[in-house]
Amino acid sequence: MTNEYLKKPLPSIEEQQDFYKKLRSKIQKWFDNKPGAVGKVGQYVLFAPDLFHLLAKLMLDSRIDAKSKGAVGAGILYFIAPMDFLPEILIGPGGFLDDVVVAVFVINTLLNKFPIEVIEEHWAGDVELLSVVRGISNSGNKFVSKLPAGRLVKRFMKV
Repeated sequence: MTNEYLKKPLPSIEEQQDFYKKLRSKIQKWFDNKPGAVGKVGQYVLFAPDLFHLLAKLMLDSRIDAKSKGAVGAGILYFIAPMDFLPEILIGPGGFLDDVVVAVFVINTLLNKFPIEVIEEHWAGDVELLSVVRGISNSGNKFVSKLPAGRLVKRFMKV
């Protein structure tokens, strides 16, 4: 990467929204072509773009302390890592399930540390954030502790 590349401005809000919409559409299209895949697991995978968007916005929020941003960064890195526990490159959008579980673990930790309004302010999903977090947390708490990123996030969040 060159310094020139790093000096480029961030994509505009419109470009960011376009990417977000394309990702949601891509995941929805994948599930539409996989009858029976949606179920509860598929429902959670559809939240991947919303959760990634939330993590990205929290990373830029000045009210979030550096230690918590370390955990948010770990969640973002897990999303963009080409190889993880369930790699998207091999299994398609269904591979976002582990990313979703890690993101919810990070968000749940932040919800215990900051006022809910701070977190919800950045939520772009159609379903209430707490409902999403509770549903995925109930299903994913056992799963996240087995993931390398889950252990990494827990280390960042220790007091």
